[in-house]
Amino acid sequence: MESMQRLKEFCQDVRADIVRMTSAAGSGHPGGSLSAVEAMTVLYFNVMNHRPQEPGWPERDRFFLSKGHACPVTYSVMARSGYFPVEELLTLRKCGTRLQGHPSCKTLPGIEVSSGSLGQGLSIANGFALSAKIDNKPYRAYCLMGDGELQEGQVWEAIMTAAHYKLDNVCAIVDYNGLQIDGDVESVMGIAPLAQKWTAFNWHVIEADGHNLEQMQAAYAEAAQTKGKPSVIIMKTIKGKGISFMENVAGWHGKAPNQQELQSALAEIYGKENGK
Repeated sequence: MESMQRLKEFCQDVRADIVRMTSAAGSGHPGGSLSAVEAMTVLYFNVMNHRPQEPGWPERDRFFLSKGHACPVTYSVMARSGYFPVEELLTLRKCGTRLQGHPSCKTLPGIEVSSGSLGQGLSIANGFALSAKIDNKPYRAYCLMGDGELQEGQVWEAIMTAAHYKLDNVCAIVDYNGLQIDGDVESVMGIAPLAQKWTAFNWHVIEADGHNLEQMQAAYAEAAQTKGKPSVIIMKTIKGKGISFMENVAGWHGKAPNQQELQSALAEIYGKENGK
């Protein structure tokens, strides 16, 4: 298990990866990737039971990126935990790359299912979790979802299903940054009060600061210890976190930084005049 200081260093590198790879691609989704950095770093380095050198290990915990457009953060933590070389990150969205603009299980080992069509991830996670129950396997299913994604009806069917089957090996993670591609989530289609809704659907609800490593570590531990019902971590986050000109700006949902913006972002991430 990595120390909190080491995780903070990983978070810096992951943020830098996100802006570098989207800038190199000239497209991508930095905003919602940056808001999930701490959650994904803790998950891949300190929580999930997985073997990067053996992606198909049957006993592995499964991760499902329901908001598939946020794949830059997933690719970064995968590379830095050993699934593939870090240098490959700069091939994001290039012709022939394994790192598609939305994750593909056909090209990259370690991606459980292809995703990008919003609202489907939790249903798939439920299926794997139910399979684990039936086969008496120990693995858990983790599913990262966007807050705007919760406007999809299928999500609520999946929420009912997980509670009905008492899938305590499912952990949903909601990236509650308040913004989606069309603007403020509550203005597009309100989802508040969010915690009360999940509670009413018979889930164990954990609320946390999504940028606090200690809180996220504790939230994952609480979810793993909860029996008889599924758990959801509703993590309050900031879209574009860590780069001041991107923070809380909906326009950075799907826009890549240019070279000048990249250098400014790297300098801010690492606290150096010219980045790293």
